[in-house]
Amino acid sequence: MQIVHASTVRHPLANPSWCARIFDAKAARSGGIVRRAVRDVEREIGRAAFVTEVSRRGFHLVECGGQFIVICNPGQLIVHT
Repeated sequence: MQIVHASTVRHPLANPSWCARIFDAKAARSGGIVRRAVRDVEREIGRAAFVTEVSRRGFHLVECGGQFIVICNPGQLIVHT
């Protein structure tokens, strides 16, 4: 588990284009998948802001192995085990 100190976390408004660049990627625009390290998300905009933005867009978010995987498609999500 990584500890992130408040002094190293930027305020969401400190880098407003960071999140916009993620969702402007070709993969996101075409309904594909984008992946970002959890530590990078927490440092740049914060987990809560990222989750809110993914939800606002109607996309799906999965966290696994220190990575956020965003499925940039609002369609039904079925997980097969």
